[in-house]
Amino acid sequence: MALFENLTARLSRTVDTLRGRGRITEENVGESLREVRMALLEADVALPVIKSFIERVKQKALGADVTASLTPGQAFVGILHKELIALMGGERPRFELRAQPPVVVLLAGLQGAGKTTTAGKLARWLIEDKKRVLLVSTDVRRPAAVLQLQRLAEQVGAGFFPTDVQQAPAAIARAALEAARRGVYDALIVDTAGRLHVDAELMEEVREIERAVETHERLFVIDAMAGQDAVNSARAFGAALDLTGVILTKADGDARGGAALSVREVTGKPIVLVGVGEKLDALEPFDAERMAGRILGMGDVVALVEQVQKQVNVEEAQRLAKKVAKGKGFDLADLRSQLEQLQKMGGVASLMDKLPQAALRGGAPPPGQGDKDVRRQIAIINSMTRHERRNPAVLDGSRRRRIAAGAGVQVQDVNRLMKQFLDMQKMMKSMSGGRMKRMMQAFKGGMPPGFPGS
Repeated sequence: MALFENLTARLSRTVDTLRGRGRITEENVGESLREVRMALLEADVALPVIKSFIERVKQKALGADVTASLTPGQAFVGILHKELIALMGGERPRFELRAQPPVVVLLAGLQGAGKTTTAGKLARWLIEDKKRVLLVSTDVRRPAAVLQLQRLAEQVGAGFFPTDVQQAPAAIARAALEAARRGVYDALIVDTAGRLHVDAELMEEVREIERAVETHERLFVIDAMAGQDAVNSARAFGAALDLTGVILTKADGDARGGAALSVREVTGKPIVLVGVGEKLDALEPFDAERMAGRILGMGDVVALVEQVQKQVNVEEAQRLAKKVAKGKGFDLADLRSQLEQLQKMGGVASLMDKLPQAALRGGAPPPGQGDKDVRRQIAIINSMTRHERRNPAVLDGSRRRRIAAGAGVQVQDVNRLMKQFLDMQKMMKSMSGGRMKRMMQAFKGGMPPGFPGS
C-alpha cells in the first residue's frame, strides 16, 4: 500500500546488496543495518523503536549460516520479516465481540483522525458478520459530527441514538447503552469527541464515558499520516485509558508509515483494524505477518484472493465463461464489464500492491498510470455504438477517428485498445471447450478433477 511505498523500495535495495554472498558476516550485516536504520528514520519511526529493532535484527543475523537453498539476502529478509511481525504485534485473534451483548466499543483519538468515519466502517463490518449495531456520538461541541454519524448509520443499516447536546457526554453514553439493551443490539459503538491536541479536559471526558458504560473495547483511532504526533497522542491516551487496541486509518494515503511501526511498541497495544480507503467497506483486520510481507515487497496474495472472492461478480463471470464455452466470442462489451469489475476491486494499483515485487519487475506501470489507462479504455468503449461493441470487425479508420474524438483521446489510443482486445480475444478462443467448462464448474463452487488443490 502507499503507506509503506518508500520504505519497501529502500529495504528492497538493501536486501539486493546481500545477494551473491555465501555467508552473513558482521561487515555485510553492518552495511545492511545502516541502510535499514536510514529507511526507518525516513519512514518517521520513533527513534527508541528503531534502536531496539536494529539491535534485535543484528543479534539474530550475525553468523547466521546460509543453507543451500537460501542466499544471504533471503536469510536476511527472513530475519527482517520475523522482527517486523514482532514489532507490529505478532499474531492476534480476529477482532470479535466476546462479551455479553450489548458489547460497548469506545473509539478515542484526536480530531481529524477519522473516528466518525471509522465508527461507520466498523458498524458495517460488524453488520456483515450478522450483528445488530447501535451508533452514538458523544461530541456535544460539534453538531456536524453528530449529523455525519447519523448519515453513516443510515448508509450502513445501523441504529442511531440521537444526541442531546445539552447533556454531558457520559450521560449520553449511559442513555445509549440502555437503548441498546432495550433494542437487543449486539454492539454499541461510542464515537467520542476529539481535539487538535491532547489536553486534560479531553482525557477526563473520555475517562468519564468509560466509567459510565463500562466499555469492553477501547480502541484508539490513529491517523497513519500524522507521524510522530500520532504516536505521542497514542501514548497519552494509553495512559488515560486501558486501551485494548488501535485502529490505523488512512493507510492508503501518502504516508511514511512510522506511526504503524511505532504504535505497538510505544503503547503495548496491538493494531486490530486498518482503514485502507474512503469507502465504507474499506476496513480490514490488521495482520502483522501479511503487512510485514508487503513492507518487504513480498506482496499479499492472500488479501488478493480474499478481495477477488468478495468483490468479483460471480454471475457475470459465469455468463462470460458460458458465452466463450459456446464459441460465441469475446466482444468489447465483455471487455468493458471486466474493466469495470477491476475498478470495483480498487483498480490496478490496489492489485499491484498485493503482488510480490519480484513478479512486477520490469512490468509494473508507473504509480497511477494503470488506473488512468483503465479509465481511458472504458471511455473509448463507451464512445462506441452498441453495434460496434458487439461487432468490433466493423471498426474502420473513420469509425476509430469518431470514437477517439468522442472519448477525448488520440486515434493511437483506440488502436492500442483494439490490439489488446484482439490478443484477449485469441486467448479466449483458445480457452473455449473443455477448459472453459471446467472454469464454469469452479465458479459454481465445486473444483473439478485436475484443478490445482482439487
